[in-house]
Amino acid sequence: MLETKNISFQYPNSEKIVFPDLSLEKGKTLMICGESGSGKTTFLQLLAGLRKPSSGSVFIDKQDISSFSQSKLDQFRGKHIGIVYQQSYFIQSISILDNLLVSPYSEGNSKAQSVAKRLKIDGLLHRYAHQISVGQQQRASIARSVMNQPKLILADEPTSALDDANCKYVLELLQEEARLNEAALIIVTHDNRLKSEIDNTVELNPILNTLS
Repeated sequence: MLETKNISFQYPNSEKIVFPDLSLEKGKTLMICGESGSGKTTFLQLLAGLRKPSSGSVFIDKQDISSFSQSKLDQFRGKHIGIVYQQSYFIQSISILDNLLVSPYSEGNSKAQSVAKRLKIDGLLHRYAHQISVGQQQRASIARSVMNQPKLILADEPTSALDDANCKYVLELLQEEARLNEAALIIVTHDNRLKSEIDNTVELNPILNTLS
């Protein structure tokens, strides 16, 4: 479902970062970890189509998104990729429900209600983001990420602000949503608590993955 080949990226006046090849089937989970500066966030942005690689290809459902125009890439991401950010980035002036529905690719109110019920936030939909806890916001972020029935779910440090109990719970929610949506799930994190929970792991090494 997801495959990368020979991906590299270079910031201006910086060394080139070379990333490992990935292959991940739908319904499966991969954890990408590494120290600060190893390129985790850059890699996630490349997989999400938020940046274009300097070289190589990113295939999602056999389509090379790295060859898309910017407008086609934006449309593909909106339709097929769900992102759970480290910070929730909700629109503060509208309710959680309206935040779930704001995307033009959202599947609508019935989808929002069913996902919210699964994630146990159905009683919070008419509240605003500042009225709910960090853990509740993270569940709402997961709900938002699957409103477009994604092929790929990308989670950026989804557990770093959570205690141990909520860390494991959010991981289970992400994996369950990936299975239900038949989506591949990639978690980018430095949270060592997840290593014991996810067998399929890629460790980014800034020395090995960087060329001068």
